[in-house]
Parts: sequence; C-alpha cells; structure tokens
Amino acid sequence: MFEAAKGATPLEPDEIHGLKFSHITTRGELDELEQANIEQGLMWLARRRGGDILTDSFIRTLHVRLFGDVWNWAGSYRRSEKNIGIDPFHISMQVRMHLDNARHWAENAVYTPLEAAARFHHRLVQIHPFPNGNGRHTRIAADVFLADYYDHSPIQWANGFDLQADNERRTTYLKALRNADAGDFEALLIFVGA
Repeated sequence: MFEAAKGATPLEPDEIHGLKFSHITTRGELDELEQANIEQGLMWLARRRGGDILTDSFIRTLHVRLFGDVWNWAGSYRRSEKNIGIDPFHISMQVRMHLDNARHWAENAVYTPLEAAARFHHRLVQIHPFPNGNGRHTRIAADVFLADYYDHSPIQWANGFDLQADNERRTTYLKALRNADAGDFEALLIFVGA
C-alpha cells in the first residue's frame, strides 16, 4: 500500500490503521493529504501567540497541528521500534533532556544560531519521537527554535527541491544526518548554511 521513500520511516500496520481517511491508498495521495495539513499547521504557527518550542507539550502540539488532520496518533510518541530512533521507552525522557540542552545552548551562546538549529534538528530526528513525519516536524521545529530563541530567519532546507522525493538534495541531507549520527556535523552545517 504505502511504499516509503528511500530513507523514510516505514509505517507499521497499526500505525496505518490510524489514518483518518480510508479512501487514501497510495503514497502520493498520502503525501498530498499530509502536505495540506502541514500548510494548515504553518498557518497556525504564523498566528500563534506564545508557546515555547522547548517544551514537551509544544513539540507534541506542533506534531498534532502538522499531522493531526491525517493521523489519529499525531502528537503521540511512538510505541514501536523503527529502522531509526531510540527505544520507544526512552523517548519522553530523551526529548525533555534534549529540549533542556537546547535551552542551555541558546541562553549561553554555546553555538551559532544555525549550528544550534542543525544540532537541535539532528537530535530530534535521531530520537525519532513519532511514528511518522519526524523529518518534516523537526525541520519546522528547528526553524521555530531559530526564530524564537535567536531572532533568525528559517533554514532553506529544501532549497528549491522536495525533501520528501528522491533527489540529490535529499541524498545530501540524509548523508549529512548519518555523518552527524557518527559525531561529524560538518556536512550538516554546510547543508544548513552555517
């Protein structure tokens, strides 16, 4: 039914059952539906008054705003193992620790704004808190972090390409994330323009 793009997280059968629309049968239809929901979520972000990106509740709310019209489980941390991410049992604690670390980075000017955002994004992707949508969610979350804590413009993640589709930009992005997994952030910093 839904064949994941290279580097994307495959969905488990119980997660597919969380789809709110039974008429959706292809990855293309799902991508369109999710993109429409993401656009609504971005409008919500543009109108919001308050809310701290560096809280567990905001991270979950953002996921709901981006994917809640599509998935019943939006905003709920995953409960199954994936091809990426930490043990589901540790997700909540690791997210909170990461958010506290990011607050420390910002309050103490540990990194430049773009490096802080790249590291923020990378660790959230590495934790992989949700069943699906982690890359898109964490790229948007990193941009909110940049704006709220550094008064910085967003990163040009796609740079004119679709990061959901197989292309050279996506390949470069995924390779940069894998390098960062191994502790080498240079490619990711270049990717985000730091």
